[in-house]
Amino acid sequence: MQKVRWGILGCGKIANKFAADLKYVRDAELAAVGARDADRARSFAQTYGVRHAFDSYEALVSSPEVDVIYVATPHGFHHEHALLCLRHGKAVLCEKALALNLRQVKEMIEESKRSNVFLMEAFWTKFLPQYQKVISLVGEGAIGEIRMVQADFGFNGGATPAQRLYDPALGGGALLDVGIYPVFLATSLLGRPVNVNAIMDAYDTGVDKQIVMNLQFESGALASLSASFEVETPVTATIMGTNGYIKMKNRFHNAMCELELVTGRDEVTIIDVAREEGYGYQFEARHVTECLRDGVKESPVMSFNDSLLLMDTLDRIRDRCGLRYAVD
Repeated sequence: MQKVRWGILGCGKIANKFAADLKYVRDAELAAVGARDADRARSFAQTYGVRHAFDSYEALVSSPEVDVIYVATPHGFHHEHALLCLRHGKAVLCEKALALNLRQVKEMIEESKRSNVFLMEAFWTKFLPQYQKVISLVGEGAIGEIRMVQADFGFNGGATPAQRLYDPALGGGALLDVGIYPVFLATSLLGRPVNVNAIMDAYDTGVDKQIVMNLQFESGALASLSASFEVETPVTATIMGTNGYIKMKNRFHNAMCELELVTGRDEVTIIDVAREEGYGYQFEARHVTECLRDGVKESPVMSFNDSLLLMDTLDRIRDRCGLRYAVD
């Protein structure tokens, strides 16, 4: 394999960011894009210098010019589109949330194993230098034992929010769109919660406009998390331990996050993490490219168990506050 040839399924906002960042990935090229609107696919291809623009997803997954496909459609279609790719022998990097519920995630993983084709949830935060530094600091005991995590993610979606934000068929709601980041942070640090509580304010469609979540873990540690489409929030995260805390400043989930380490008697250290050009999607793309070149079928960084833990927790949160999707 000379270069790993990428295809992108869907031409929305996040697909554009991912496409722009692929130029920072060695041994990778953006070879094709697929959309249900031919004009949109052609326009996307022209913008990023893509050779092949397909007017259907079926044509994209059938192309011999593509090795791996980034699924960038709304949450409600991830299950369907990832399975389509896997069944055509195409490796998959599927945008988060990987699916709408745990059953769908399990089906996707089973198909990946049956087909012997790579599948990974595109949780870009886990691959960013800032997050890796946090994990390193925690592992070194810089703040002692974690006892509490606080994290939020909210923005004002306006009086008439985009359809994907409130349509249950598209996996709408603050939880799967932005609340997934605080939940991911807590579970990646502390594991599976033993107790879950949540309360939401819902749209008329039944999905959450905003949500507050409290998690308790086997160690006794607690997490206080929130997400909203109604108000702007600080979008920060604080990881508190017995010897200090780490603050992930605005916006804690992305490549521009600044870290602050506080220990002892308010001894403050600003952690300078080297940054690169781009949005930050190149880090996960590099990892997938390396996995494919090495013949790896499951990521050792964002594993199947990681995705199962995350979706299991999201399902439990939805159950506690009565948030349902038709596929449930």
